[in-house]
Amino acid sequence: MNMNGGQALMKALENEGVDILFGLPGGAILPVYDPLIDSSIRHVLVRHEQGAGHMAEGFAHATGRPGVAMVTSGPAATNIVTPLCDAYMDSIPMVVVTGQVPYAAIGTDAFQECDTTGITMSVTKHNYLVTEAADIPQVIHDAFHIATTGRPGPVLVDIPKDIVDPNNPRSAMEWYTPDSHDLPGYRPNRAGDAELVRQAAKLICEAERPVIYSGGGILKARAAEALLELAELTGIPVVTTLMNRGGFPDDHPLCLGMPGMHGNYTAVTAMQESDLLIALGARFDDRVTGKVAEFAPLAKIIHVDIDSAELGKVRRPDVAIQGDCRLVIEDLVTALGELGGNEAQPDRNPWRSRISGWQERFPLTYEQSKDDELLKPQYVLEQLRDATPEDTIVASGVGQHQMWTSQYWKFNHPYTWVNSGGLGTMGFAIPAAIGAKAGRPDRMVWAVDGDGCFQMTAQELVTAATEGFPIKVALINNAYLGMVRQWQEMFYEERYSEVYLTRDVPDYKLWAEALGCVGLRVESPEEVGPVIAQANEIDDQPVVVEFRCEAGENVFPMVPAGMSNSDVVVDPSQQDRPR
Repeated sequence: MNMNGGQALMKALENEGVDILFGLPGGAILPVYDPLIDSSIRHVLVRHEQGAGHMAEGFAHATGRPGVAMVTSGPAATNIVTPLCDAYMDSIPMVVVTGQVPYAAIGTDAFQECDTTGITMSVTKHNYLVTEAADIPQVIHDAFHIATTGRPGPVLVDIPKDIVDPNNPRSAMEWYTPDSHDLPGYRPNRAGDAELVRQAAKLICEAERPVIYSGGGILKARAAEALLELAELTGIPVVTTLMNRGGFPDDHPLCLGMPGMHGNYTAVTAMQESDLLIALGARFDDRVTGKVAEFAPLAKIIHVDIDSAELGKVRRPDVAIQGDCRLVIEDLVTALGELGGNEAQPDRNPWRSRISGWQERFPLTYEQSKDDELLKPQYVLEQLRDATPEDTIVASGVGQHQMWTSQYWKFNHPYTWVNSGGLGTMGFAIPAAIGAKAGRPDRMVWAVDGDGCFQMTAQELVTAATEGFPIKVALINNAYLGMVRQWQEMFYEERYSEVYLTRDVPDYKLWAEALGCVGLRVESPEEVGPVIAQANEIDDQPVVVEFRCEAGENVFPMVPAGMSNSDVVVDPSQQDRPR
């Protein structure tokens, strides 16, 4: 079948199962937007290329399928670098197609030219500069394979304008359907070494104070059920990192919640006092470990990860297993069964008792606001949590509101928490929520955003309104860059430098309405519940609810940067309690 490169690109995307892509047209990619009209793929027109990338990420978070974005060359390509880096840090499967100047013009500083593959080399799992139209079907086929296998990640495909332009002879090609991959050196290993799995099982059967340290790899590997089986077989408590919230049910008696810089006291301290950490799809991130040299000093380490580069990168493991988390956990359950299963586990009642004591003495807490005071964000999130379906998808921006949401929401279902973990990208919430709603239109989707984050990507609410994605936004307006203000209060002698955003400018209710949304405002505790109920009943357009919150509220617990997890700072009301 004869066709041009632009038609081939659309057909190749269709063959990979793409039914929606997020993008913004421009000169170099324009020839591809013509065959898009005749394609079965739905295009979502964003208002900024960064939004396209975050929408693709949100789609991938919520569905497990690769998100797809398409933008033009030059500044469009540089605008999507942030989402690429975000997806790379958080192992999100994504394919991004960028336009490029005609092949003969590359290197001449042509209009809207940039070295896209060079710029993105360090923030993609792989990238391509396609030089022949005939290569498009195979490159797209390979790009999706790379993005979704092994450790998932973003792949970029840069396509010069002339090989997709129907008026250019270089664009003519004969269609073919790729049926294989020729990728020398790329052979992701999914199965764990059987002998190493047996060694890990023996360590588990010897440990008196073990903790399962579960990371985002659990969700990427579709391993939530396997993790639950392992925990219940052994009776070992589980911490869920920021990237694995929902990967193990918060309501389960073995769940300790989130560890790390703003994790709860029990999760942080249980890891610190453990004699065995079973790290499953986690990378020993600095926000979890605190001061690495003093992290879990008495613990042996079992580390399971699909990416061999993570094994031993931060902490030397006693047993390192490279493989798919789900498959390795299933093998581990089998190995434990051969050793006697639950009966082979030592008496851990003293360990459970210590953990229960920490939970009783150091629960998450805050001082409720009085009637004449601004709202406490924790209260808002509790009310929002209790008023929404249990399988609500929650997307967050980055900062204090992100930590409060992870702390106070109850995540009992996988793939219901969408956030920017490794890169910490402000402005992530709204476009990511749109992508999640696009992928899961059957679910209620709330974005929890701060006023600082909201002002970065609020324009994508126009996309939500015009494209029919009725997301809901809880805007935690404390008039500050809250996390920065907290650090300046605690570590810079309350010298508040450039963190005040103002309380009343912009008018968020009017701004929301101007963007095509329903705008609501809440200023007192008694209004919170009724307004959330009002927002939940609106399902034909986006809703923004501005919650005017206390500016001076801080996130606790907190492990100060560079300090040991043993130095975790608890809420002021708990500081005199014995540890």
